[in-house]
Amino acid sequence: MVPRRVAEGVYWVGALDWDRRLFDELIPLPDGTSYNAYLIQGARRVALIDTVDPSKVERLLDSLRDLNIERIDYVVANHAEQDHSGSIPEILEAYPEASVVATPRCRELLMDLLHLPEERIKTVEDGEQLSLGDKTLEFIHAPWVHWPETMLTYLREQRILFTCDLFGSHLATSDLSVRDEGEIYEAAKRYYAEIMMPFRTIIHRHLERIRELEVDIIAPSHGPIYENPALILDAYERWISDEVENEVVIIYVSMHGSTGEMVARLVDALMGRGVGVKPFNLTVTDIGELAIALVDAATLVVASPTVLGGPHPSILYAAHIINALRPKLRYIALITSYAWGGRTLKMLKETLSGLQAEIIDSIEIKGKARERDLERMDRLAEEILNKHQEIGVFKEE
Repeated sequence: MVPRRVAEGVYWVGALDWDRRLFDELIPLPDGTSYNAYLIQGARRVALIDTVDPSKVERLLDSLRDLNIERIDYVVANHAEQDHSGSIPEILEAYPEASVVATPRCRELLMDLLHLPEERIKTVEDGEQLSLGDKTLEFIHAPWVHWPETMLTYLREQRILFTCDLFGSHLATSDLSVRDEGEIYEAAKRYYAEIMMPFRTIIHRHLERIRELEVDIIAPSHGPIYENPALILDAYERWISDEVENEVVIIYVSMHGSTGEMVARLVDALMGRGVGVKPFNLTVTDIGELAIALVDAATLVVASPTVLGGPHPSILYAAHIINALRPKLRYIALITSYAWGGRTLKMLKETLSGLQAEIIDSIEIKGKARERDLERMDRLAEEILNKHQEIGVFKEE
């Protein structure tokens, strides 16, 4: 990796991770990722904005050597998670005059996660500024985007906003800045769905503040930078809004065909009524693709066989994740089949209890689906159509 110029005196000194395929042992990374760090050379002082994952620390150090950086005054820790902060100990060792700049809450986390000495950490308040001579850094506290200690850093003179995880995308690319808007839109939406969606109401407040700034470049800590900030700002406005679309997401598992037969009937019934539908068989589903589909969906249908008295483990796992992601769903329907009994519906309702959505139907059948059971899928499709019409998302062609 070589340093790359972002603007006058501002360089990307991060690392690309082409081969990484899983993040937090949970999130699929089909396109790899990047760990973006930025060096800012002022007339009197030098600042490093974030670092890289510890596995890539030599890349960062090589870039700093390539730029002949002999002194770093400040290491700005926008976020304490280790893919951004994890190389700070090595930077402090290489540049012993450097101080870490962080929010008070971030200082605590850095001391716990990295065992940084307290005396090496300088805390900054919301709106506080730090001069590098001819360049000024302004710190914007943005708690719960997506951790409680997060902040953004604004380079006032060059109108660059360093946003760390906010507006990021897990995308390894040779492009420093966005070239293919369609590609970045999908990658950023996946990132939002998997990481930022639970905090959408909080992000709304921060977005209002960001709109007040004059921003020419948005530089996140994952994925390419935005030389057209409106592209990602407008996308986030849509994603965090309360607006939903005429779409139903169905998650299901079918062990012996009965649940699958009901799902197939429901899919046909919804399509026949002009309702968009996205079915996900969880035995083959990328959880990230499911998360993307949930960003705008109005309705979720969960269809599970009964296994040892409860939902199929894959269904329970997905339901737990959906509950944690907190998409802006309006309606939920539950479908289960069983042979000798169980608590599937009750457990699913409990698992999804964090969602602010109305459960419009709970359907339980015994054994292989009969025609009367399949007719209930038709009635459910009609109920979903009616609900979508009530909230104004269904538009007749």
